[in-house]
Amino acid sequence: MKLATIACRICVGMILISISIGCWRRKSIVVLAAGHNETLVVAAHDDCLHQPSSPTQHYGTIADRIRQFGDVARKCHAPYFQTAGIGYPPARVILVGLKDEQALEIYAAEKTGPFRFIRAYPILAESGMLGPKLREGDNQVPEGIYGIALLNPNSTYHVSMEVSYPNDFDRAMARREHRTHLGSAIMIHGNACSAGCLAMGDGAAEDLFVLAHDTGLAHLKIILSPVDFRRHALPTAMPPQPAWVSELYQKIQQELQTLPLPPGKSG
Repeated sequence: MKLATIACRICVGMILISISIGCWRRKSIVVLAAGHNETLVVAAHDDCLHQPSSPTQHYGTIADRIRQFGDVARKCHAPYFQTAGIGYPPARVILVGLKDEQALEIYAAEKTGPFRFIRAYPILAESGMLGPKLREGDNQVPEGIYGIALLNPNSTYHVSMEVSYPNDFDRAMARREHRTHLGSAIMIHGNACSAGCLAMGDGAAEDLFVLAHDTGLAHLKIILSPVDFRRHALPTAMPPQPAWVSELYQKIQQELQTLPLPPGKSG
């Protein structure tokens, strides 16, 4: 059994006895506790129905991975981009990670013209609570506006993309509060267990990996938000936050307002 699977199942077992250490969320617990990890990956990706490549094999380069599953991922993307009226590969991409909704949405645009909704994937695991990441080891998923720093073809969790955390705003707030050791290596990866990252399942991770590669990292942005501010406000039970968080959320809200809601969702 793979070490990552063992670690994740141990993590799930701890949650089931109410010890929270970072690998949590209802969607991953139910299936992993039943012992159907591979089924989970396909079910989360069932509108495409391709089996993700074996995570026990490691490939040396990004090009190796693109040769391995690039064609399949592109075929999965094709009908969504066609429906949206956006050519593939797109000129620009925005990913929107919504922590409370447990969803990662894809928006794309031509060189000119508005962004259009492409599709959404469920986030299978994310640790922490609503609120920004403040320091290394707090198991928080960051909140803010970031780029994608790199693609990792040999992730412990299949393949991954590194979020460019901390950004300038994160560093400025840390200096103001004399915080150091902000953490790093925040990933969007495969599998269904996470501590401070977004676990998407292996099939979705492959799709996102190929999309980022084909678009070019310089043309890709990710918005990580506690909630979808286009649809509702923060929950009243939000834990206490630093005073500057209201400024951060205003920036995030302004970015989200430039994007259309997915079909069937209203503000």
